[in-house]
Amino acid sequence: MGSYPRVRVEGGGRGVVSQAGAVLLVETVRKTGLDTAISAALEPWRKPRAVHDPGKVLLDVALAVALGGDCLADVGMLRAEPTVFGPVASDPTVSRLVGSLASGGKRVLAALRTACAEVCERVGQLAGDAAPDSGGQMIVDIDGILVLAHSEKQDAAATWKKTFGHHPLMGFVDHGRGGSGEPLVGLLRPGNAGSNTSADHITATQLALAQLPKPYRRGRQTLIRTGSGGGTYEFIAWLAGYRCPLSFGHQARAPPLCSGSHLWSCTVVICDV
Repeated sequence: MGSYPRVRVEGGGRGVVSQAGAVLLVETVRKTGLDTAISAALEPWRKPRAVHDPGKVLLDVALAVALGGDCLADVGMLRAEPTVFGPVASDPTVSRLVGSLASGGKRVLAALRTACAEVCERVGQLAGDAAPDSGGQMIVDIDGILVLAHSEKQDAAATWKKTFGHHPLMGFVDHGRGGSGEPLVGLLRPGNAGSNTSADHITATQLALAQLPKPYRRGRQTLIRTGSGGGTYEFIAWLAGYRCPLSFGHQARAPPLCSGSHLWSCTVVICDV
């Protein structure tokens, strides 16, 4: 059962297919239950007589991006291998679904975020000792990143590094030295968005915490780490309500934002809020 066929990988040189490396991603989707969770979340947006499940269509787009695609039409590379990816919707069907989900606005985003939070908790249970909270603490990194655009895409603008593109604010769970970061949130922002905009840091952190298991959504067992952009009065005051400690970069020549019993150094500041 599931949205994708079961495929066995062999090294004998027969039955060769392209994009076979995506089998790892497909199996990850299956093992974590991401396909069923996304399908259930998008059920309200499935038309009564629709052939293609909206969750499967959206996951196909994500797989196409992971395989190097940069537009909706690149799902064609999946359509060419039905034995690996199953039935793939046509380009017009994909386009209509994206338009329908975009018109759903916050309702769609809320449904998808709830589904992803459930999957994240399931992944942590499957990971066991390799889970990011195996040491009794969860570490969430919040930082901005510049994404260049070579044409006038929506919200593309001049960046502080004198380039052109977007400036999203990302949130990752740190898996330590044994693994890479697990993405929690990507807050889309125009290229000219500020690096230390407290409202954006609050929104990104709030969305990131909502993706964590309930015991880690507030309290001292979750450490929030940011660059110097997170060192604002508003962000620290807001985070105090969650009782989460905060670590952020700080220039030695600049005046400290906190005082008292907090631990300070010339490069990294840890506020036990």
